[in-house]
Amino acid sequence: MWEGALGFDEAAVIAAVLRALDEGLDAESVLLDVIAPVQGRVGEEWAANRITVAQEHAATAINERAVAALARHPSAQRTPTRGRVTVACVDGEWHALPARLLAEVLRLRGWHVDYLGAQVPMPHLVAHLHRTGPDAVALSGSIATRLPTAHATITACQAAGTPVLVGGAAFGPDGRYARLLGADAWAPDARSAADYLARAPLPRPQPAHQAIDDLPHLSDQEYTLVARTRPQLVRVVFTGLEDAYPAMRGYSEIQRERTAEDLAHIVEFLATALYADDEELFAGFIRWTADVLTSRGVPAHSLLPALALLGRELKDFPRAAEGLPPRGRHPAIRLRPLDQ
Repeated sequence: MWEGALGFDEAAVIAAVLRALDEGLDAESVLLDVIAPVQGRVGEEWAANRITVAQEHAATAINERAVAALARHPSAQRTPTRGRVTVACVDGEWHALPARLLAEVLRLRGWHVDYLGAQVPMPHLVAHLHRTGPDAVALSGSIATRLPTAHATITACQAAGTPVLVGGAAFGPDGRYARLLGADAWAPDARSAADYLARAPLPRPQPAHQAIDDLPHLSDQEYTLVARTRPQLVRVVFTGLEDAYPAMRGYSEIQRERTAEDLAHIVEFLATALYADDEELFAGFIRWTADVLTSRGVPAHSLLPALALLGRELKDFPRAAEGLPPRGRHPAIRLRPLDQ
């Protein structure tokens, strides 16, 4: 599977999957113990700069088609014997394979599944729930910056009378953000999610619930102000970096675009950390970014000037300032200062 995915050999990958099914390996094991680990390795290899973006995209597409081939195999055919579940990704979430794996596992377990795919706008999801009346929504999110959108989606689904089970890296390794955002259930992986739904029906939620009830700290408006001013913050920090490091003015257009994109991600993750009131969310992203930069030959401490400039702009925001101390020094980030 790995050799075929990295070698752009879709036929070999699908043949390996079908051969495993023909030889008696159960379909759920192929999905979760073969395809899922291969896809996980794809992400790890990209982060470590051992494969290109093109290879990462191609391998993901091949794995998705392998799932589709598995679903058509005679050993994977099931007649629905349970209730109905809608599986969807949070709006803005393009990493659809985890949700697809869950959808196929649920089908194998006898559920009637409506798989809606990546980036499902909340109004369309809610309209689908009103039309179909499922027993639950399984909502997938891989990127933490989608948490505010996920929160609104969870609340809207619950207001429509449908309980919500969430999963994916966005909700934290222990599901802490699922609990914070008022989800009815959380599962760390597809097998656990299917087991959870099989044990007992999720209780129907109370429609009077409001999103603000979960996060009273949002009353300080820090999240709203940082999120709304993200373009201005990126411009100010970018200009400050040019002043501090004149060599940046000689960057190519592509280098300038990449730098602006990196700054936008930093501000977006800071805003999300303010939304969740969890500075570790931001610190974790900075550590991950430092590892990605290091793997690409960029010194991790190059992040510190940007963090310091951003902290200067947000000095009047107490919660934001806690995550952005002077010169970007933060006990949870552990980056070497510039003078080292």
